[in-house]
Amino acid sequence: MCGIVGILGEKPVANELVDALRRLEYRGYDSAGVATVENGHLDRRRAEGKLRNLAERLSRQPLKGRAGIGHTRWATHGAPNEQNAHPHMTDKVSVVHNGIIENFREIKETLAREGVTFSSETDTEVVAHLITAEMRRGADPVTATGKALGQLKGAFALAIIFAGYDDLMIGAREGSPLAVGHGEGEMYLGSDAIALAPFTDRITYLEEGDWVILHRGGAEFRDRNGRKVTRKSITSSASGFLVDKGNHKHFMLKEIHEQPEVISHTLTNYIDLVAGKVAFPDLGIDLAQVPRVTISACGTAYLAGLVAKYWLERYARVPVEIDVASEMRYREAPMPAGGVALFISQSGETADTLATLRYCKAQGQRILSVVNVRTSTIARESHAVLPTLAGPEIGVASTKAFTCQLATLACFALAIGRAKGTITPEKERELIQALTEVPRHMVGLLREEQPYEDLAHWLSKARDVLYLGRGTAFPIAMEGALKLKEISYIHAEGYAAGEMKHGPIALIDENVPVVVVAPDDDLFEKTVSNMQEVAARGGQIVLVSDASSEKVGCRVATHLSVPSVHPFVTPLVYALPMQLIAYHTATFMGTDVDQPRNLAKSVTVE
Repeated sequence: MCGIVGILGEKPVANELVDALRRLEYRGYDSAGVATVENGHLDRRRAEGKLRNLAERLSRQPLKGRAGIGHTRWATHGAPNEQNAHPHMTDKVSVVHNGIIENFREIKETLAREGVTFSSETDTEVVAHLITAEMRRGADPVTATGKALGQLKGAFALAIIFAGYDDLMIGAREGSPLAVGHGEGEMYLGSDAIALAPFTDRITYLEEGDWVILHRGGAEFRDRNGRKVTRKSITSSASGFLVDKGNHKHFMLKEIHEQPEVISHTLTNYIDLVAGKVAFPDLGIDLAQVPRVTISACGTAYLAGLVAKYWLERYARVPVEIDVASEMRYREAPMPAGGVALFISQSGETADTLATLRYCKAQGQRILSVVNVRTSTIARESHAVLPTLAGPEIGVASTKAFTCQLATLACFALAIGRAKGTITPEKERELIQALTEVPRHMVGLLREEQPYEDLAHWLSKARDVLYLGRGTAFPIAMEGALKLKEISYIHAEGYAAGEMKHGPIALIDENVPVVVVAPDDDLFEKTVSNMQEVAARGGQIVLVSDASSEKVGCRVATHLSVPSVHPFVTPLVYALPMQLIAYHTATFMGTDVDQPRNLAKSVTVE
């Protein structure tokens, strides 16, 4: 949720902390703050709202310490105000935190009985006071932190600095990601490698339960039991230029326009273009013998999984069970012997998805993951990883990560289908050809954004919007509705078109736009009948289709033309109009497209 960063530098670090936080602001933007050690004392600056407010405060009241931590917040406990902003501090300790301390109330009550006074509503403040209490009993910072960590329950990443210790910083990770950056005479902590890209490309990720003691000369890693351990460093591919908006107004628009390129990269990772067949990595299992695939994910990734269900059942003829991770993790679902469990996550850190993964793993399932961050926790705990090559996605509303997930899952369905013999070599070449044409079709769509801008003027006035689709167009309709409500705050719902008569049709009148995702496929005529039902009740139809308006046989308010493509790849191509509808509507309304209210990029708590 939140973004944290720490620097042990050779010169004042406050401005560098803010620069690093800019790369993490996608994680949260309710408030921000930094703290440094200066002349043996801790000092901090905090500000409610966006990071620019903190930068302005620092310009008026600079900090000169060479050791510092910073935080950009997505509120979980306590209102999003300056009082609850991180870092939290005592006279001895300053802490920034991502995650949730589940037992903070019990700790707070114990500390209060000992005379501790709290100044915030957050769960984080108890960490600072807990460490401070141990230090008042005579413990040094490292010992005090180790004792405090042993008392915490929950999912968290921490960065901690200490009064009187200019060359010491401690980081800890339990359920939330944290990376160490190695520099020359400098050391860094960050929620991900993106934040550290301007400083170093040598990264070490903490494993579950790890904590790390940083000095400018290096890092000492310990496991949850306090034992010294060795953790391997890697060269990160993240770089500063990747998180620049370039010539685009928003990260979201930039990422929409990156899709042809990143989908191409993803496809070439799984396809032998010359041979016209899937070139899948060894997953350590016989795909021909897979009895069932269990899929779990959250949000947009779940909708990618729904599309995959259609593909796997139709083309590979393998049964699929799918549920949102926040439900599946508690259902105690029975798992078949030899089954495959597939998890989809952009960040690879989604808490509910990770918990469900661990349940399925305990049930003897082969764990596969589709992730955009290869070094993430979900990736590391999987038996095999199917990476998407979307690159860093900064906009909170997922775009390129979603379509890269679809591209990966399409290749996965073909791999199983070929192994089971349900797809002939000729059919495989046909479907692969269709996949390789997707980037080109997307480029064509992106050249014609004016119809979406025109639609935005009208759609922005709607209170409610319905999205309809059949087959694989149904999850895409749901994704369209999700995108619209995420960034424009217009109430929108996606429905299976055949369900209209079972309730949703009661909502239809002349003030309700109905976006119909209707590729001209074997289900088109069925969808047309539902459109006619909408039109008969005065509904305003926005047709998204490669079919002509005349073929519909009823009046449509707007027709967004889409290239004719193979039915197999319609989810990838039709995802793009859904993104453009939402983006241009939100832009016209003036909402914060990249950082919509109440949302964060990575959901690392329940």
